[in-house]
Amino acid sequence: MWWGWRNKLKRQGGIAELPPVPDDAGPASLSVPGQYVTTTSEGDWLDRIAVHGLGLRTKAVLGIHAGGILIARSGAADVFIPRDALTEIGTQSGMAGKFVEKDGLVVMTWRLGTLSVDTGFRTTAAEAKRPLVRALQELLPPDGAELPETSSADADIKKEQSE
Repeated sequence: MWWGWRNKLKRQGGIAELPPVPDDAGPASLSVPGQYVTTTSEGDWLDRIAVHGLGLRTKAVLGIHAGGILIARSGAADVFIPRDALTEIGTQSGMAGKFVEKDGLVVMTWRLGTLSVDTGFRTTAAEAKRPLVRALQELLPPDGAELPETSSADADIKKEQSE
């Protein structure tokens, strides 16, 4: 198992670094405790991203800030998702080894460099999920606004990872 994880890290070495957490993030407009589940390639809930600690499941607090989403993780580096990198917010019943009830995970689709990824988060309290999803959706550009273009590099990275 260790060898497989090590080889996955090598294959994913070309994935962009995580965006830095801004010094001026300010207070969160909403803060929700829960669990950071994982980050996978967009649409492929089994293709876990291992680099930059993104494959490590941890307790976390998700905070919504004007500039984006800050996932403060216990025992792992924080993950900051810039507002302009977000492309979609939704829910799923599972991803990469974590399966829960229907729509039990909040999933944020965003651009990490040229790769489009899905990041999963499970709220501790079930009643916190719906307000969290609504607040996250407010970060998305208004309907009709252009999202960043998908490059052919995404397909190349996904192909290399699956080989």
